[in-house]
Amino acid sequence: MPLFYLFWRCVAGNNAAAGGVWALLAGSIIALIQFFLGDLVDPGGFGFSRWVSGCVDIVVLPALAPLLVYFFLINFKIIMGTADFTNFALLWLIPGGAIRAMIWSSLGDPILLVLTPILWTAIAVGIPFFMNLILTSKRWVIVPASLGMLIIPFTAASSYWSFYSQKTTPGFLYLMAAVIPAFISMILPFMEAGEQA
Repeated sequence: MPLFYLFWRCVAGNNAAAGGVWALLAGSIIALIQFFLGDLVDPGGFGFSRWVSGCVDIVVLPALAPLLVYFFLINFKIIMGTADFTNFALLWLIPGGAIRAMIWSSLGDPILLVLTPILWTAIAVGIPFFMNLILTSKRWVIVPASLGMLIIPFTAASSYWSFYSQKTTPGFLYLMAAVIPAFISMILPFMEAGEQA
């Protein structure tokens, strides 16, 4: 997460985004709370409870929470300045990623150690990409972009569940669906820079 955050700062530019200190502070507090509370949902076996556990405890909620908190902070003018949802979410995820890496490393599970950070990044970068499309594009983009914002968390949780259940092919398909918006978001600045040059 720290390396990808530095990469994102290079892609997004060096303009200081609002709320960096808030992100690290809140992310650290939430990571400690999660460490002491443990899982909120009993993962069960390989069924629906495992998918819900992936949503709540592993993949979706940890990456979606900073976006929701940042929206609240910006909307109620608690944070002023240039808003950057991706920057805030990536900073928030660094403390939680560090704590979970220490916990998960003892398990030696590549799904938790490799796949989960990729899915966090897909949510943290992909959802703000669709949010920017809604704000800056024409009206006809609103519906597909809104659907995209809903699809990313669903496909991320489904990818985690599929790999956990050893269903590799659907796992890769869900992973691609979750990651593509973030990938597009990362290559667009380079394309725009090439057109301006």
